[in-house]
Amino acid sequence: MQAILSVTVPFFALVLCGYWATRRGLLPEAAIPGLNAYVLFFALPCLLFKFGASMPFSKLIDPTLMAIYVVCAMLMVFVTIAATLKSVDDRYGIDLKNSAFGALVAAFPNTGFMGVPLLVALLGDAAAGPVISTVLIDLILTSTFCIALAQSQEEFSPSESEPSTMRSSALRSLRAALSNPLPWSIALGALVAATDFKLPGPVNQVIQMLADSASPVALFTIGAVLWRASLAGQNTGVKTPVAQYLPVALLKLFVHPLLVLSVGVIAKALGAPVPAFGLTVLVLAAALPSASNVSLLAERYGADNGRIARIIMASTVMAFVSFSLLAWVLGAKPQ
Repeated sequence: MQAILSVTVPFFALVLCGYWATRRGLLPEAAIPGLNAYVLFFALPCLLFKFGASMPFSKLIDPTLMAIYVVCAMLMVFVTIAATLKSVDDRYGIDLKNSAFGALVAAFPNTGFMGVPLLVALLGDAAAGPVISTVLIDLILTSTFCIALAQSQEEFSPSESEPSTMRSSALRSLRAALSNPLPWSIALGALVAATDFKLPGPVNQVIQMLADSASPVALFTIGAVLWRASLAGQNTGVKTPVAQYLPVALLKLFVHPLLVLSVGVIAKALGAPVPAFGLTVLVLAAALPSASNVSLLAERYGADNGRIARIIMASTVMAFVSFSLLAWVLGAKPQ
């Protein structure tokens, strides 16, 4: 356990540093978008490119593991919506838009900014392949589906059928997902690996320097984003009931990894080629706190950002204990 804490404590401490620095005014709120842009468009793409270029495509993309993760992501979406969608005489239920964003935050772990470097530190470079697969699935499939579902409620009109509305919403969401540089950096890295192309020395050094900065800057940025997101409820003056956000955080941290483990074990019992190491990576990825960028998406699409921010905050705080314990139970050995 001590070896695992030696890895997880610094990661969560950097998140706390970002939160504290922003709260104290050492990092101006106006600087947060710049930090976020640096990580999203420069540092993290270089990190993912480096991993994609350093391993065979068969190790980067495992169809069986991807199928398991897709099934679990969709199950998490439906379970969360069923648990939170408002019904008759439901005191704490919410509408479809907010329920869909709650489902997204329950099914979308912070694999990009936190998961890739953390799981590689815990399990070695071989963990990069499975966790990168989860990044692709959540960016392209899970986000697209949940955003389309959220938009379908407000866009539906008598002159347009609901399936047509869902389809148009999904296409817009998919276009937005494909504009994200992370999937393209992974694809470019895989192409370089497949063709055995060697980058010029100076170019490779620039990529290496940017990749090395990804982990600390991303973690610091998570803390800053969490602080800014925590102001959402204060600015509106509306207090989100605990019953509307804590259960979703618990679903994220406990039900999601348990679901991935269960589906993986069942698939293996049915004869599917499920690698034990890959399944461990998927379970730990699912146990990560909610992705902080969902707060930005909720704000952009007019959902209750205060509620989403509280889910992310609660899952991040609790994940320090729950994730560390699960890594210890699964026998993770820091490299």
